[in-house]
Amino acid sequence: MPVQVRGEILDARRVGSYTILSVTAPGIPEAARPGHFVMVGIGGEESSHIVPRAMAVYQVHARGVYGGSVDLVVGVTGPGTLWLSQRRRGDELDLTGPLGRPYVLPKEAVPCVLVGGGYGAASLLMLAEHLRERGCRVEVILGAGTADRLFGSLEIKRVASMLTIVTEDGTTGVRGRVTDVLADVMDKVDAAVVYAAGPMGMLASVARMAADRRVYSQCAVEELMACGFGTCLTCVIPVVGDDGVTRLLRGCVEGPVLRGDRVRWEALGTIPADAFGASP
Repeated sequence: MPVQVRGEILDARRVGSYTILSVTAPGIPEAARPGHFVMVGIGGEESSHIVPRAMAVYQVHARGVYGGSVDLVVGVTGPGTLWLSQRRRGDELDLTGPLGRPYVLPKEAVPCVLVGGGYGAASLLMLAEHLRERGCRVEVILGAGTADRLFGSLEIKRVASMLTIVTEDGTTGVRGRVTDVLADVMDKVDAAVVYAAGPMGMLASVARMAADRRVYSQCAVEELMACGFGTCLTCVIPVVGDDGVTRLLRGCVEGPVLRGDRVRWEALGTIPADAFGASP
């Protein structure tokens, strides 16, 4: 069950274009799994920012004098995340979590490919660690537009069997996009599972490429989440069920991790006419 806590920032540090906040959060680290997220209050009690922000759990520290803490990665995309990036040690934040459905781990030791785009890769470090504990081979592809927009390469390199870095401008690693190298990596290791986290366009391409090779994929969707509990319905996504029927699933409750081959990527932001309950 998720808990709501008022945590203190233990550390705030810059990594490239991002800020990593380490926040005390008793009760959250013990329950958090790779792919879970937390809702973070914005602006403080007197703020006009009434909508919290959904943020993937990057790392957890379950023990210590503070009763456990979580690390969150902040990328500035608007006034709310700008405010978060300006927080300093000793400031307090309201956190609720862990929320959502995490990644499903394979029962056997199989080759896995992890694909991350920008700070969307925040959830992949915990995932890589859990997969290695199960004996899985872990191949990682990290991409971004420029070198300073990459995230997590140094940390994830410790647990990855191999790390491939891709930037669109070629400032570091291979020039191009993650999908330019994904097929070769999947084929080389005979991938059984592909995990992806990043922009929705990237997720759609990764899911299609995995499906073309009949490789099971899981995607941590990036969709606007206003509540985190499934009540506001701002994050609904058209997903095909086991019965072949499309339903609108809530990214914050039934997700954020969804089967890549079940998401109707071309219909994001719409209600397909053949979806269950759609108006005629």
